[in-house]
Amino acid sequence: MKSGIEIIEKDKGQILGVAGGNYRIIVPGDKTDNKYAVIEMIVPPGGGPPPHSHPDTHETFYVLEGEVEFQTEQGKSIVSAGGFITIPLGGAIHCFTNTSSTVAKLLCTVMPAGLEKVFELVGVPVGSGEFAPIPELTDERRELMAQIDKQFGQKTYPKGYLD
Repeated sequence: MKSGIEIIEKDKGQILGVAGGNYRIIVPGDKTDNKYAVIEMIVPPGGGPPPHSHPDTHETFYVLEGEVEFQTEQGKSIVSAGGFITIPLGGAIHCFTNTSSTVAKLLCTVMPAGLEKVFELVGVPVGSGEFAPIPELTDERRELMAQIDKQFGQKTYPKGYLD
């Protein structure tokens, strides 16, 4: 009888340059019947996604190292190593930025899976320790984001939307 237990080593998983950081898809949804996905996020100073919402996804973040400024419609909070953020179903607008001078590392879980597919579409493959620049927001990039938002039932807002 198979137990289904899988050990995933620290150098395994697809690494993508997303929003100025490296996102390693540790457990993709296709391994969990799309019940959940787990993504490690290594975010350099200045990195982080623009404000966004995804009403049909429950998302959690555990800050493993460093700190990030987490922002919602209710305001801003600095979340340091050991801090946990949960964004329930419903579509709350949120974003985070590494405002410190050191790299931050977060562990993100999304339920159901699917957000990792967004990262695969917007990200670029990178090697461990390589950081791709944040893509310029050209008309072509805006159109791509609008298509992805529609396909995945989410919405991306302009940087500064929550200020």
